[in-house]
Amino acid sequence: MGDTLIHDSSAGIERLLHIMRRLRDPATGCPWDIEQTFDTIAPYTIEEAYEVADAIERADWPELEGELGDLLLQTVYHTAMGEEAGHFTFQSVVTAISDKMVARHPHVFGDESRDKSAEQQTRDWEAIKAAERSQKAQKGALDGVAMNLPALLRAVKLQKRAARVGFDWPETGQVLAKLTEEAAELVEARDTLTHTQVVEEMGDILFVMANLARHLDVDPEEALRKTNAKFTRRFAAIETALAQNGKRPEDSTLEDMDALWDQAKHAEKSAVSSD
Repeated sequence: MGDTLIHDSSAGIERLLHIMRRLRDPATGCPWDIEQTFDTIAPYTIEEAYEVADAIERADWPELEGELGDLLLQTVYHTAMGEEAGHFTFQSVVTAISDKMVARHPHVFGDESRDKSAEQQTRDWEAIKAAERSQKAQKGALDGVAMNLPALLRAVKLQKRAARVGFDWPETGQVLAKLTEEAAELVEARDTLTHTQVVEEMGDILFVMANLARHLDVDPEEALRKTNAKFTRRFAAIETALAQNGKRPEDSTLEDMDALWDQAKHAEKSAVSSD
């Protein structure tokens, strides 16, 4: 029956669950899969989530289909290990998230009114999550913010939690003033600080930058991803222009490359204006 299920392309999630059990079988499974742990698989889970986001960013829907499958495999992998250790099963994970979605949407699955704005629903959602945290003995306002989130994303989440209890600048101008202050302090002291102190000061600046993004309703991760993509495009344009003249970046001056950067920047803006 096992081999029949494995080769049954219409068997859905049960097929994938069985494939994972076979891969992890101590006697007949794959040696690499057998030796994996939660800790060794976790980096792959993070990587796959980013690849999903990348496919969405590029609007590559066939690629997204494959990446979502890869991400689903990560859930199946972790639940297989959880089942082996007696912690949980795939079905208990599905039950838990289903129960959570029903509990967090009383306006859909309960008797609450659906006549509310998205902003009100967000506030209600946060109130429900706060109640859930209190049931888990998470007493502090910052408890439960995952340690392994990307640093900018975690900074924003920490700041949002603090803001809910009143620890926040009321005006964006105050955040900008703090950013200017922090940057000036680092510039003034850069020649006297130890490397450890420089790292700390840079962290302070980045934390304030994340706060500024939050006040401007900007996702800093998204903003930086877009700038990374822009830098990649423009530098590739520099390399292409240099190659047409038989040159490489390392054979060129900074002035030459700056001029080509400006050309690439102008070309992009002109293309946007003509659309």
